[in-house]
Amino acid sequence: MSIFLRTIVLLYSISRILSTFASSPDQSDILLEFKNEFKIQKSCEFLDPKTKSWANKSDYCNWQGVTCETKSDKVIGLDLSCSCLHGRLKPNSSLFRLQQLRSLNLAYNSFLDSTIPAKFNKLMGLERLNLSESSFSGQVPTEIVQLTNLVSLDLSSFSSSSSSYYTPSNLSIVEPSFLRLLALNLRNLRELDMSYVNISSEIPKGQLPDFHVNKSLQRISIAQTSFSGTIPSSLGNLSHLSFLRLSYNNFIGEIPSSIGNLKQLISFHVFNNKLSGNFPSALLSLTQLRTLDLSYNQFSGSLPPNISQLSRLHFFSVRGNSFVGTIPASLFKISSLAHIDLDINHFSDLLGIENISLLSNLKYLFLGGNNYSVNVIPVDLNIFPPLKHLSGLSLSGIPLSTTNITSDFSSNLEFLYLSRCKVTEFPEFIRNNPHLHDLALSNNKMKGQVPDWLWRLPELDYLDLSRNSFSGFNGSLHLSSNAFQGPLFIPSSSIEYLFASKNNFTGELPSSICGSTSLYILDLSNNNFSGSIPWCLGTLMTSLSDLKLHNNSLNGTLPDIFINAKKLQTLDISHNLLEGKLPASLINCSSLEVLNLESNKFKDTFPFHLSSLQKLQVLVLHSNKFYGKLHHSDGVWSGFPQLKIIDVSHNDFLSTLPSDYFLNWTGISSKTGNNSTEPDYIGAFLPHQYYASIVLMAKGVSMEMERILKVYTAIDFSGNQLHGQIPESIGLLKELRILNMSSNAFTGHIPSSLANLTVLESLDLSQNKLSGEIPPELGNLYSLEWINVSHNQLVGSIPQGTQFQRQNCSDFLVLLLRTFVRNEPTSQQPEQPESLQEEEEDEGGEWLSWMAAGIGFAPGVVFGITIGYIVAYYKNEWFMKLFRRTRTC
Repeated sequence: MSIFLRTIVLLYSISRILSTFASSPDQSDILLEFKNEFKIQKSCEFLDPKTKSWANKSDYCNWQGVTCETKSDKVIGLDLSCSCLHGRLKPNSSLFRLQQLRSLNLAYNSFLDSTIPAKFNKLMGLERLNLSESSFSGQVPTEIVQLTNLVSLDLSSFSSSSSSYYTPSNLSIVEPSFLRLLALNLRNLRELDMSYVNISSEIPKGQLPDFHVNKSLQRISIAQTSFSGTIPSSLGNLSHLSFLRLSYNNFIGEIPSSIGNLKQLISFHVFNNKLSGNFPSALLSLTQLRTLDLSYNQFSGSLPPNISQLSRLHFFSVRGNSFVGTIPASLFKISSLAHIDLDINHFSDLLGIENISLLSNLKYLFLGGNNYSVNVIPVDLNIFPPLKHLSGLSLSGIPLSTTNITSDFSSNLEFLYLSRCKVTEFPEFIRNNPHLHDLALSNNKMKGQVPDWLWRLPELDYLDLSRNSFSGFNGSLHLSSNAFQGPLFIPSSSIEYLFASKNNFTGELPSSICGSTSLYILDLSNNNFSGSIPWCLGTLMTSLSDLKLHNNSLNGTLPDIFINAKKLQTLDISHNLLEGKLPASLINCSSLEVLNLESNKFKDTFPFHLSSLQKLQVLVLHSNKFYGKLHHSDGVWSGFPQLKIIDVSHNDFLSTLPSDYFLNWTGISSKTGNNSTEPDYIGAFLPHQYYASIVLMAKGVSMEMERILKVYTAIDFSGNQLHGQIPESIGLLKELRILNMSSNAFTGHIPSSLANLTVLESLDLSQNKLSGEIPPELGNLYSLEWINVSHNQLVGSIPQGTQFQRQNCSDFLVLLLRTFVRNEPTSQQPEQPESLQEEEEDEGGEWLSWMAAGIGFAPGVVFGITIGYIVAYYKNEWFMKLFRRTRTC
């Protein structure tokens, strides 16, 4: 019997050994198979990919990134983060055969926009799953929430873009039940990061789910996920939460008082939402709090005087709100503070600033951009030198004393903003700051020479000396809105932003500009530069985002220098003397949003080769010598998917427009962009409050738009030789605000489809050969403020719709109908002899008198007759002065 038992035991032991040998190769084979599913990305091989150590005939449990269970040698952990894996993660990947996995980290690889496979639910033992920053796209599968053992889930991913720092990734959640199931099923979850995952609008209101009582969740990060609605009070049930980040969303309302239940909370971020109300008093009970970021919301009221209760605060920011009153002195008694940012509010006074030297750990202090009272006590800069760790200081708008600095500032200073501080002398202490990057001294009272030592600061890349009274310096760097003159001098090749507009610089553009190897913005507009644009500017194109040379006297052709201009967003060379054809390399400007060629001598056909530029929103060709047709040879308009503003006025375009001409104008036919109430501008560079600008004709006046709202749309085809009928497809452009087709040779009727343009504000069809009546439907365009159909062959009556009658004399609907007031059409004479023009000018008083009386009828006959008398007496000169002023928007 004993022999039999021994035999059984021996056979069992042998089977265990054989099974171990059988399983071990299986695990290594699976790993090697998974390795071979991907290539190693050459561009990041310096990271030493972990799979390099994976090879046959070696112990896979010792391979880099692999963790095995001690007894069974099963793979239970796989960390391939930053391994340069390049390829698609397929649903049948060998990865899903490693069913003993407890921890999986595939972060920072390149899975080529693979969708996250639903087969992750085969790995039911997973406790940690990290798929962040690995180029996944598509929908997050609901099978993820079946992994009930998860304690950590990271799906975060963001993509950088030319127009903003962070944008949502291509990863999205569209299943309405996903968030509810996540909160319900993953009861062991401690860490959740879904930042930059796009929460689809299909999820009701994109709101956070309610959270049940949970003592495991410690970290939640859901920044820039398109969440909206209010922050649920059930967040207060997460009693062990230590980190909460809800930034870059659309949350509204007040922060719930239940937030005060989170006694272990260390970091609270709600940066860039639409939260409102007073400073949340519940936050004062969170005594463990070290980071509090309420920036860029709509909070109001004053800061609590007892804010020093948050005695462990390290980071405090309320930048970009509407807080008022006095900055409390108790804030400067929190000795642990290293970062204070109160910029861009409405504070009127500050107390206790003299105690700032007690904050020995302070690195950043931003108090600028407020509404400080004229009676605020000037701050002595001598209180700052004891802060040896200080790296950033903003005191803009606070009166300062900069003389007699008794000791050196921190040598770590990188950012210094002292605009509007009533400074009269150039601060000498700046010369001892070798790490200074940003220096703003604009809107002060400094005059004389800019010291030459400024250009020897080795890391200075942003400098703003505008709106002072500087007269020059030894070797000149010229900055905006001063009185500098002479040639331009570039003191350092490390400059990243050069704003030199609105001066009196002369001579040619210096070739030394081309030595600035990391220049992002070059603005030399509104000067007197002459000569040609240097070819060497092509060396800047790999980094340049904005090139503005408008309002100079540059001549010659535009050189073919844009082969590598993939980051260029704005190109404005308007109001120069440039000629010839447009360079073919412009097609490489894949990020271009604004192209302004106005008022030059270019002679070329319409640039249809630029129609592939997916981001182009503004195209201005006004007042050149462009010629030919405004459509392809087959009559089709295609491309330019984002175009919102096009001005081709005053050129030599000669053609008819096909009836379906406006069929593919997607940028104007439908509403695009986000639904934010905050203004969104084209070509904006927010860190330096820098914007693209254009000049357009609208409502009969020349409008200088210093900032171009993304919702603004305009078409100006005026001053060409276009003929035939105005296409009925114009009615498809439902987001069009400005339409100018004047001074052409259009015939036929005014399209009745114009009545579909419900946001139209200005309509100019004057100086054509249009006939028939004004469509009565135009009377229902409630947004229409200005219409000009003069000098046509129109008949009939003025539409009786509400919109043509509701305006009063102070802001009336300008309805210019010069040849329309007769019952019979009047033949149009485009070119009249001088004597007839003078006679017509004399008749102008009679016509204007009729118009004023007619417009004044609604508010009252007496008032209308009075206005008519005034206009008739002073004739056209008075009228033109009143209604032809240039506006600035």
